[in-house]
Parts: sequence; structure tokens; C-alpha cells
Amino acid sequence: MGDQNVEMRPLTKGGILEEEPKETAIPLGGAPGHVSPPPQPEEDFMRTVAKFLMCFVGLQTSYLTWGYMQELIMTTEFNPTERTPDGKFPSAAFCVFSNRFLAIIVAVIAVRLRHGSLHAGAPLIAFSPCALSNTLSSWCQYASLKYVSFPVQTVFKSSKIIPVMLMGRLLQGTSYPCKQYIEAAMITAGVAVFSVSSKTSDRDSATGLTGLLFLLGYITFDSFTSQWQSKVYKKYGKANIDPYQMMLGVNSSAICFTIAGLVVSGDVPVVYEFLNKNPDAFMYNIVTAITSASGQLCIFFTIKEFGPIVFTIIMTTRQMLSICISAVIFGHTIGTISLLGAGLVFGVLFFQVYRKFQASGSSIPKIEEI
Repeated sequence: MGDQNVEMRPLTKGGILEEEPKETAIPLGGAPGHVSPPPQPEEDFMRTVAKFLMCFVGLQTSYLTWGYMQELIMTTEFNPTERTPDGKFPSAAFCVFSNRFLAIIVAVIAVRLRHGSLHAGAPLIAFSPCALSNTLSSWCQYASLKYVSFPVQTVFKSSKIIPVMLMGRLLQGTSYPCKQYIEAAMITAGVAVFSVSSKTSDRDSATGLTGLLFLLGYITFDSFTSQWQSKVYKKYGKANIDPYQMMLGVNSSAICFTIAGLVVSGDVPVVYEFLNKNPDAFMYNIVTAITSASGQLCIFFTIKEFGPIVFTIIMTTRQMLSICISAVIFGHTIGTISLLGAGLVFGVLFFQVYRKFQASGSSIPKIEEI
């Protein structure tokens, strides 16, 4: 997802997203009472529609706002300061820190409610490698927006399937069928077409190379993060580590790396001076952190209620909408060739969703009715 890629499974009991237990009316004396009749099919359908709309709106609102705020923070020319004369936000690491700080609060609440303690299920050192890669991938994601447009970043991120497959083979010895390599190659071709055709000047060529390096760093580190998390689950068992404990462990380690980076780089006084003169920038970071956390909660609920396929469709749609919104608000030009490249990328993504849908054996009517 975006900034934090923690493999998640829905809560099934004792958690903040647990379904209300069904109650049976029992009169005084302990004799069984009248049991409420089951909901009618029409009521079930309307309830399902309401839940789906809530999931769709929640995910779209959270992550469209999150993406917009990211670009706003990294591209706005704020009031210049002595240490930041160009007025650009001086530290991508602080943006990562603010997201991690709120994510820890959410994880602490979830783990406490579910387990009654704050045990992460594994030693903190077990989460450290993926916490470091997660921190670096987030930093690269923010930093890249200084050099490439948000639409280019969004489409480029779709090509991370290739490093994910490479990391899977390297870290876990996973093998993939030929058709997945073909799909990965098609996505890469679409990304290349979109990225190259989006350049409008020689300056774009110079800055685009730097942005490309940051994006390559993002997808590489992000791919390592998910594969290492899988190793942690296998080593300690999914029965001992749930997604909220993973979220707590990863973010607890990640915030240590982020704080260390802020101190070593000397960003702390620079950011403090900048935020004092630009309170709007501080508010932007707060909104970004809130929408990132709310988006994760929507992820939990959506997967719990509708499964990963419906969730993937919603998030792929979100990527397309975010490109359109960014182009309109920030004035990015997307030509015909760029649209063809993006169409190839999202076409392959939707085909992958369809293939997984068929393999799952799910019934089409339920989704089509919604």
C-alpha cells in the first residue's frame, strides 16, 4: 500500500473490528425465549451494499487524501527560512516519522484490545530488517516527489511486481509461472511508456533520472519488506503473530531508525525552524498521518467483509483516480501516449484480479449485484 506495507489479516475475535455477537432473548429463570427471526434477503442485500459503500468511500477518501497531501507537502513552496531558502519542505524523513508515530498509537490500541498486553509475538530484532527497508522505501517515496510527478510515481509503483518476484526467489526460493513473468514485463513496458512520454523538457530529463533512482529504491526496499514479513510469519507462526502485532513490531523498530536518521542528518533543527514559520506544513503532516492510519483500518475491515479480491479492485481504482486528481489539481499533462501506457498497466492489473477471482471459486453475482 503505499507507505506502510504490512501483511494484514482481519481480526476474528476480541479486536476492534469484531462483529457484534448474536444475542438470544432469554427470560428470567433461564428458559429459552423467543429467538428473533433471521434477516430477510432484502435486508441482507441492503446491509451488504451499505458495508461495501462504507469500505469503498473509506478507502478512497483515506488514500486519495493521503496521496494528495504527500504531493502537496513535497511540491509546495512554503515561506523560506534561513536554513531552507527555497521554501520546499526540507525533510522526507520527518514525513516518515509522523506516519510511524501515529501508526504505533493505532497498533498499540489494537494489540492491547486483542491480546491484553503489548507483546509483539517475536523479539524486536526480528522485525528490524523489514523495519529498516520499510523506512527507506517510505523515504524514497516522499523524496521522489521532488523530481517526478505523482502520476509517474503512481504508475511506476505498479511495476514493483518484478522486484517482489526477485526477492521472493532470493529470500524464500519461491518459483513463479511463466505467465507471471509475461505480465510483469507488460506492466514494465506500460510504466516505461508512461514515464518517458510524461517528460516535457530537458530539465525533466535531468531531474527525472534522480527521481527514477528514488523510485527504484522505493520498489526494491518495499519488495524486501513484504518478503521479510513472510519469513517472520513462517518462523514464529501466524498463530503467534497477527497483523496488528506485526504492525506494532515493524513500526516500533522503524521509528527508532527514523529518529536516528533525523538526528544524524541534522534535520531536527532544520525541520523545527521550518515548521515554526510554516504551521500549515505541520498540519499537512498531521492529515497525512491520520489518513494513513484510517486507511489501514479500512483495509482490515474491507478484507474481513469482502476478501482480498474486492479490496484489490478498490485500491486499483484508487490508483487511477489519484492520477486524475493529481493531474487536475497540480496541472500535470497526460498525453495520449501516456494514457496508452497507463491503460496497459491497469489492464494487466485488472486481468490479474480477474484471474485470481476465477481461481478463488467465488460467485460473480454477489459482486455484480453490489
